[in-house]
Order: sequence, then C-alpha cells, then structure tokens
Amino acid sequence: MALWGGRFSETPADAVFALSRSVHFDWRLAPYDLRSSLAHLSVLKSNGLLENSVASAIAQALHELQNEVASGKFVAIATDEDVHSALERGLTEKLGAIGGSLRAGRSRNDQVATDLKLYAIDYMVEVAQQLLALQDALLSKASEYGDAPAPGFTHLQHAQPVLFGHEIAKHVHAFARDLDRITDWLARTAVSPLGSGALAGSSLPLSPELTAKALGFTAASANSIDAVSDRDFVAEALFISSMIGIHLSRIGEEWCIWATTEFGWAKVADAYSTGSSIMPQKKNPDMAELARGKAGRLVGNLTGVLTMLKGLPFAYNRDLQEDKEPLFDSIDTLLLVLPAVTGMVATTEFDREKMALAAPMGFSLATEIADYLVRANVPFAHAHEAAGRCVALCESSSRQLHQLTDAEFAAIHPELKGDVRDVLTVHGALASRASSGGTSPASLKEQIKVASAANEKSKREFHAKAVAFSEMMGA
Repeated sequence: MALWGGRFSETPADAVFALSRSVHFDWRLAPYDLRSSLAHLSVLKSNGLLENSVASAIAQALHELQNEVASGKFVAIATDEDVHSALERGLTEKLGAIGGSLRAGRSRNDQVATDLKLYAIDYMVEVAQQLLALQDALLSKASEYGDAPAPGFTHLQHAQPVLFGHEIAKHVHAFARDLDRITDWLARTAVSPLGSGALAGSSLPLSPELTAKALGFTAASANSIDAVSDRDFVAEALFISSMIGIHLSRIGEEWCIWATTEFGWAKVADAYSTGSSIMPQKKNPDMAELARGKAGRLVGNLTGVLTMLKGLPFAYNRDLQEDKEPLFDSIDTLLLVLPAVTGMVATTEFDREKMALAAPMGFSLATEIADYLVRANVPFAHAHEAAGRCVALCESSSRQLHQLTDAEFAAIHPELKGDVRDVLTVHGALASRASSGGTSPASLKEQIKVASAANEKSKREFHAKAVAFSEMMGA
C-alpha cells in the first residue's frame, strides 16, 4: 500500500510512478531506516501511543526485517515507491494493519533526512579510515626515501633540491586537512531531524531528544522546518569528497609524470599497472590515471547538488530526492579509489640515482648564492640579481655554477668569494633548509614523527567512532 493516496481518485500514471520511484537507489538506506524505526517505536511505546503488545509485535517484526534485509531475503519489489514504503510493506506482510502504526508522529520528510544522515556518518567514517591507511603508506614511503636527494619543482621547472621523502610527505598533510574536515562535519551532522514530522513537528507526545540519543546524535533539531529541508550535510560531505578526490588526483598526476620514460623515477608495481591491447611493451600507471580522472566525477556530484539546492523554497521539496545518488556515488567512488592508490603508493619503487643526479640540474642551487650574499649583509634584491647573473654566465658558457672562476664570481659581485662553492652542493643545500617544515634531514625526520603520531591518534579516534556507530546500529 502506498504511504499516501486517500484523497486521490486515480492512481499515479505509469510515467509519474517511474519518475517518482527511488527505491532502486535509496534501498541502501534500509538498515538505517529500520534502526531509526526502532528508536521511533521506543518513543511511541514509552509515551503511551502504542499498546505494549502492539509495540512488542512491531519490534519483533523490525528485528526480523533487519536480518532479512541483511541476508537479502527481503528486497524491494517493482511496486515499491521508495525504501520507506518497501519496509512498511514488509511490516504489514508480517503484522497486517498494525504494521502501519509505526507511521504515527513521523513523515518521510524527517525519516529520510534521519536515514541519510546515519548513512553518511557511517560511510564518511569508513572513508576516513581508508584515508588513514593511505597516510600510513605515504609516511612509510616518505621515511624510506627520507635521505634521497631529488629536484624540487615549481611550475614543473627545477627549483631547489629537496629530499624525496619531503616531496612524498606533503600529501600526508593534505589528507590530514581532509580528516579534520570530516571530524568537523561529524560534529555538525550529529543533529537529529527525527520528530520534525513533515515540517511543523508533531501534536503527539514525542521525545526527539530521546530518539536523537538512541541514534547516536548529540542533539535534536532546534527548528523542524530547517530539519526536513537541510541538506548542508550532503553538500559538505560532497565538498570533502571533492577535496579528497583533488588530492588523490595530484598524487595521480605526479605518479604519471614520475613513471614516464623521460623522468624514469618511478617503477610502479606490476600489480598496480596495466598493459596495452596492441603494444606489448606498454606498462601504464592506470591506477594513477583513474585516480586523476575520478576527481572530475566527484566535483560534478558536488556541483549538481549545490545547483539543486539553490533557491529551494520553504521546507521539503521533491527536488531533494536528487541528494542521494550523488552522495552514494561519491562515497562509492572514494571507497573504490582509495585502496588502489594506497596499494600503488606502498609498492612503488623510486630510482635514487636518477633523482640524485637530477637534483642540481637546472641551476637549482642558484638560491644558495643569493643566501650566501645575504649572510654577507648584501640586500636580498642585490643578492638575487647577482645570483641571476651567475646563472646567465653559466648558460652562455655551458657551465655549472661551481665551475665559475674566482675572478668571475668577484666580477659579478665583490662579496662573492671562492668559498661560495662550499654552499653549491646538494648536500649543503638540503642541510641548510633546517627551518620548521623544511627539507633538511632533521626537519623531515621531525615532520614524519609528528605526522605519524597524529595519524595514530586519528586512527584510534575514528576506530572508536566506527565501533560506537556499529554498536548503535546493532542495538
């Protein structure tokens, strides 16, 4: 039986039902709908709105449906409009008319908002745990190559030498911000819409605070209209997913570049590569390319939901049915991509010799000349000019900076002595970058230590959240 229709003289046209139907994608909310139904049932019973015998029968049927949904025994059928109507059908098949008693005091409007929040919380915690696994792989790789010199780049041009571990470790900090966003999002999302009804609350003696607590929320909504129309939590989850996708895309781009014949730095493991259907020699870093490509999909999902939300009037509108598929797709995408990227990172080997040979190329040590002059109390603007002139002379004579003569250095600037060559080494340049967050061996070691400790702390916190949510769902 449909959840509405008493005032209608005709059933929906086939085209209308086809457009309205959402059970083919919102069925994944079934476990969360059943859990929120149990919480709602408890309030109806405790407030005297259901007789004990009726409440007990409904509770037993809901628990049976939980098991049947989990096992696949109970599924949606072609005549079900959405997950809510499908599960009510399940109740009435077990109990007859009393199966519809659970609908008292709630609407699909507050019901679906609650279900979707529970789903999003569950899976965003899982995304966080996958991010932490990727951070582990990155930190391990950064530590492995924490003593390997390599050229650092800006504008894809050689800039200054860095430790390659420092290059890898930068991604850890980007994902740490994503984890912070998830933590902040969880706090904002932990407000229960259940009890808001269609938009105006309920005239029945409900206890939204009790259902909020039973479902693991920290509070009940302060405004029933906002509760049923709020999809900020969806948009924000999609933004977080987009940022994660963008950060994954940047890893993908770098791995693609490093694996080229021209660079030849990265040897991607066979298990994380693919070949060509026509060129037998090919070994392509397809996991990196797919990670890069999926970012567009994630950004598109965010854009679609923001556009849908723009200008929606008053409380619930059917437009909001468009919130689920993008959210489901983004979460599915991340849970597909993250393990593949983690495996790719963990198993890639890098050519230390090639990276070290490339580190001083492109006059990447020119800044050392400028810094040398600054230590001699030369204003940086003049020091920068002198270092640039050294580079120009080297380019015109096909030499490297350390090959300039004492007389040539002195002619460019009187404070440039022969001992400037002492700083024109990759080792010296790396060691000198000892500022906090810098690329010196000591700085990188401390950075990895701090990031590893933060990662372990986050793992404990998100594990605790996952356990608590699992216990709540099993209550």
